[in-house]
Amino acid sequence: MKLIDLHTHSCSSDGTLTPAELVRCASECGLAAFALTDHDNTDGLPEAFEAAAQYGIELVPGIEFSTEYLGTDIHIVGIDFDWKNPAFQKRIDYYRSERVRRNQKMIDMMAADGIDISYEQMAQSFGESVWTRAHFAKFLLAKGYIKDISEAFTTYIGDNCKYFIPREKVSPFEVVELIREFGGIPILAHPFQYKFSDEVLRTLIQKLIDAGLLGMEVYYSTHTQEQCDYLLALADEFGLAPSGGSDFHGSNKPDISLGSGKNNLQIPYSILEHLRDRLQEAER
Repeated sequence: MKLIDLHTHSCSSDGTLTPAELVRCASECGLAAFALTDHDNTDGLPEAFEAAAQYGIELVPGIEFSTEYLGTDIHIVGIDFDWKNPAFQKRIDYYRSERVRRNQKMIDMMAADGIDISYEQMAQSFGESVWTRAHFAKFLLAKGYIKDISEAFTTYIGDNCKYFIPREKVSPFEVVELIREFGGIPILAHPFQYKFSDEVLRTLIQKLIDAGLLGMEVYYSTHTQEQCDYLLALADEFGLAPSGGSDFHGSNKPDISLGSGKNNLQIPYSILEHLRDRLQEAER
């Protein structure tokens, strides 16, 4: 059976492998195809496509948008969109600039309290990739301010901590429309992560479908079989194509393996085919 992974990250956002290393890892894992879905950017795709041609593996262009709904961070994965289109890149540059402004504010607040941090130091450590809070956590760990990554989120940069500044986010409906506008397949990522009631989740799904949602991440590293069964039934009820991915981040999530997640994932290539069929149906 040909296996795939439609949710992965490289060092172009908060993963630890370069795009080329990620392609090599996917090939070594025996995957037939995978999607590179870095946060709010497609910077790693040129390198990944070059490597994919060398390794003979199918690379699916992807992205993961951070959005907000009812005060909750909602992630929308997009695949198979026209990522080279200048108009698309202009739109995501705006989302990226909002993240940069948020990061600078967090740096300024920490520095004002005597923490040895600056934009230049962060850039020296992580380059100009899209920085997430995981990057701040790694920086604080390297500087000796925390004993492990989790302490950063409980003490410094978690949602209710002193140095957390919420980023101005777009709505999930806006990015679903954006992905569809450029020919892609929008997918609601890891629905259980939002801890919504059944009623709230159903309302969100219907609103996303009205905006153009086509898929939902049914198969995910942390989902139990019971959760997968629930989401599969929900996807069927709403006419959504099921999707699946590990959410691989390299050593930033050491318990998550590419393709297999926590050793519980086996996502067949037919999942990708079904998603593409769903797009064709929607565009008729």
